[in-house]
Amino acid sequence: MPPSLLLLLALGLGLAGWLAARARAWSFRRAEPGVRLAALPSYHAWYVALWVVVPVLLFALVWNVASPQLVNQAVLASPAAADLPPFGMQRETMLAEARNVASGAAPAVFNPGARALVEPFREALTRYNLIGLAVTLILAFGTGVWAFLRLKPDFAARTRVERMVMVVLLLASLVAILTTFGIFLSLVVETTRFFGMISPGDFLFGTHWGPDPMSSAANPDPSRYGALPLFWGTIYIGAIIAMLVAIPLGMMCAVYLTQYASPRWRKVLKPSLELLAGVPTVVYGYFAALTVAPFVRDVARSVGIANASSESALAAGLVMGVMIIPFVSSMADDSIAAVPQAMRDGSLAMGATTNETIRRVLIPAALPGIVAGVMLAISRAIGETMIVVMAAGAAANLTVNPFEAMTTVTFQIVAMLTGEGSFDHPATLSAFALGFVLFMVTLALNFIALRVVKRFREAYD
Repeated sequence: MPPSLLLLLALGLGLAGWLAARARAWSFRRAEPGVRLAALPSYHAWYVALWVVVPVLLFALVWNVASPQLVNQAVLASPAAADLPPFGMQRETMLAEARNVASGAAPAVFNPGARALVEPFREALTRYNLIGLAVTLILAFGTGVWAFLRLKPDFAARTRVERMVMVVLLLASLVAILTTFGIFLSLVVETTRFFGMISPGDFLFGTHWGPDPMSSAANPDPSRYGALPLFWGTIYIGAIIAMLVAIPLGMMCAVYLTQYASPRWRKVLKPSLELLAGVPTVVYGYFAALTVAPFVRDVARSVGIANASSESALAAGLVMGVMIIPFVSSMADDSIAAVPQAMRDGSLAMGATTNETIRRVLIPAALPGIVAGVMLAISRAIGETMIVVMAAGAAANLTVNPFEAMTTVTFQIVAMLTGEGSFDHPATLSAFALGFVLFMVTLALNFIALRVVKRFREAYD
């Protein structure tokens, strides 16, 4: 059964429960006009509606995961599945083709062996769709009737509804935490498998990166898995060149907007600047590849640098720096604006000029917030992929020459995972190890940024 149908069914039954409970609450008032209800009729209605909708939604989530497995088991137990291969990609392909035809997602099967499975799939889908629909109705009516019968004039429906909403909000907040934990766990598992083939020392400190997905997975060459050029490329492009662009320009934007710009001009400039954060990174990539990179190459050759490449770390870093200017300027703007007006007025009253007040009072006072913004911007920059793909090249060079092609961790993760290599090969598993290191670096930067922000808040609360 499609999840959208279960969702619509839950909302429809919830609406019916809402209307019925509200009518019952109003009947209490009409039956005893002098008696005051413990909660408004709308809270009675929401109490019943939540008891209908929430269990149905939870069941829909579970059923959406469990029903495909149940359908597969039913099909595999049928006589038509006796001719299937015991395991492997061909078996999964035949099952997928038959399932798509049975569910109406495909007009016909391409593999003749899958044709016999279409009817068993159709029967299993029909049977389990009916089971899902029946359980949904029973669950909705059961919980709805139970909640409906609890309604009384002295029933504290508002307290119950607020508790249920609080639980729903708690579950929503746990989604992000559990998602992060799941990502971290998957990275740890695959990274552990990779380090079982390649030692961490060779990976972290090796200077040559050239995994071969076609080589033997049993005897990998550790000397080809040195990720130091990738880490250096990531830091050089995202944390050095990009920051040399973003920090000065972002700070100057923030100082101008907070101290010199008129309110009318600020209303125009600040939203215009923040539009840069909404531009898709692929657009920045186009700009870097078609405009900035050729310009950088031509300038370099005009000053005598003969080996300047059309794909360079400098071009990628410059465009990446422009991309993250809004991150730096926005955080710096908020931090400078949060400095108490008394500090600014006191400095000016002591005879300091506006320039001296900015340099010696406002920026030092706002420095924790500015540093937090820079840390978040670095986290954003080192995770960028599209600009690097289109402007920096794919060569894993351990060099400080910004006019040479370089690559980053994110680019190599994409390259390793989009090939046709097996997930048991160290070349593919190296993508998880790179992702794990990148995850830990960004986690550390975010942790530092949060600590700095906390210090900033403690200073002015």
